[in-house]
Amino acid sequence: MANIDAVIPIAPATAAALAERAALLTFYRAFSERRPELIDEAVTQDWEDIPLPPGQGVGPESIKPILRAFFKAFPDVKLTVLDILQEPGRAAVRSVLTGTHRDTFLGVAPSGREISIPCHDFHALREGRIARTWHLEDWFTALAQIGAWPPAP
Repeated sequence: MANIDAVIPIAPATAAALAERAALLTFYRAFSERRPELIDEAVTQDWEDIPLPPGQGVGPESIKPILRAFFKAFPDVKLTVLDILQEPGRAAVRSVLTGTHRDTFLGVAPSGREISIPCHDFHALREGRIARTWHLEDWFTALAQIGAWPPAP
């Protein structure tokens, strides 16, 4: 389960808000537990991931190959949720992604080095599931931590 250091609800905890919170936590558990199938429980069939990685479409199946490749490159990946700010139909999540680089990632050979990068996500929720996610991860820091950035002269 996602580690949560702080959860700050903006609106009262209604049944709908609790369902949305459960979808959010399931989404992050898919990363920390390395279980892409949990995405099916968390997002809508037309879920949009913004910005899209190259070749990714919409819906829960679109992210699973990306997750599997990431889990192969960082088999001990952990996503720790630090904050969730939530109101009906919307949530902001601040988290930290950690792991050890054990296989090729973005064309970079395994380094054995650890990464720790901040992540910020904004979610639109519909009918108790995530319908759209805007995300920002610090991949430049990850590349620097595994020795790939700045590029060799």
